Amino acid sequence: MKYRDNVKNRLKRVEGQVRGVLSMMETDKDCKEVVSQLSAIRSAVDKAIALIVAENLAACIKEELAEGRDTDQVVQEAIQLLVKSR
Repeated sequence: MKYRDNVKNRLKRVEGQVRGVLSMMETDKDCKEVVSQLSAIRSAVDKAIALIVAENLAACIKEELAEGRDTDQVVQEAIQLLVKSR
């Protein structure tokens, strides 16, 4: 699968957020601030997962339809990936 730049950029922002949280912890920032930033990181990662699964699902469905095959298995695999990510 070819990953689009918008997903890679999203993960680069997450990487920066993680570094920021580590910095906050090293400077003994308040627990509430740290947890708030960690929640934002989790949300950003969840969105990246959803985008990757959705784009992959769309590509797989197109491929299956082009080859005249049923798409149920592809959809079930996508659902399993989303469930596993939580």
